[in-house]
Amino acid sequence: MPGLAKSYSHQKYTLSIIDTVYSIALLLIFLGSGLSLYLEDFLKSFGLPPYLLIAVYLGVILFLYYLLSLPLNFYTSFTLEHKFNLTKQKAGAWWLDQLKSAILGYIISLILVLSFYWVLGKFIQWWLVLSIFWIVFSVVLAKLAPVLIIPLFFKYKKLEDEVLRQRIFDLAVKMQVKLMDVFEIDFSKKTLKANAAFTGMGKTKRVLLADTLKDKYTLDEVEVILAHEFAHYRLKHMLKLIAVNSLLTLGLFYLIFRTSVYTLGVFKLDSLAQMASLPLVFLYFILFGIIMAPLEALVSRLFEKEADNLALKVTGAKEAFISLMEKLASQNLADRNPHPLMSLFQNSKK
Repeated sequence: MPGLAKSYSHQKYTLSIIDTVYSIALLLIFLGSGLSLYLEDFLKSFGLPPYLLIAVYLGVILFLYYLLSLPLNFYTSFTLEHKFNLTKQKAGAWWLDQLKSAILGYIISLILVLSFYWVLGKFIQWWLVLSIFWIVFSVVLAKLAPVLIIPLFFKYKKLEDEVLRQRIFDLAVKMQVKLMDVFEIDFSKKTLKANAAFTGMGKTKRVLLADTLKDKYTLDEVEVILAHEFAHYRLKHMLKLIAVNSLLTLGLFYLIFRTSVYTLGVFKLDSLAQMASLPLVFLYFILFGIIMAPLEALVSRLFEKEADNLALKVTGAKEAFISLMEKLASQNLADRNPHPLMSLFQNSKK
């Protein structure tokens, strides 16, 4: 099993690197060849209103990117998972999920891109205003995700196991966490991996317990993993992550604000207000994400360690915690000793 997990993790790491390099190459080719400018001029010839023009342009480049990335995407998310017996999902269900993801991704991207161009045309210090909007939007999205987004991909129902249900509510009281409800989610239809989450904000706060976890783990093990999730809330990790991500968002847009005058010239673009400049903004996002990945991984590991410590302190279930980690590592084919370089960039506890 350790050898299988190592092989799976190495292939996932390699494919992730290939995907990143491939995405950067596609953007550079699209910008450097003049295709982005050509597409802008071609769409303008139809005389569409400005914001409809942006919507069509975004749709075209996202569709082209999807088609060009499809072989790699299919192998990574479908073929590889079947190769290592981590899913029983049928091809038809996979394609349906792809369609849902594409539509949802386009809607969210369109909102963000339209706000980008609107703010860009209204404010001199656009980077600050845009950062605030994107931060607020991400918080709203996190609040709505459990009731609007997750149900698009999974079915969940209230947990029927009354013993486990009461135990989870008792744990929430013990950890001073206000819990709205506990749901069982049909994870097994898409993956054989196990997981649990305490998600949502305000009235949408809820526990989502994967059936792959509920059916194969003891009550003590389930309690420990949820104590870990509740610990994140108690330690205000979500708020701290929002703060960190807010600073990163501000930093990214300020970087674009200060340097775009130079990078635009490299690709013979006049201003960020051009639709043809949008791939350049995407390029900034990818490169900035690579640079900031070690910081994000470091913060993630710190938070995970703090949550583990609090969960153990509250439950005192050391043996259950150890068995839980062993089971999760085996079931999810987790690499227990990843390469230091991978640990540097991955949100891992290692």
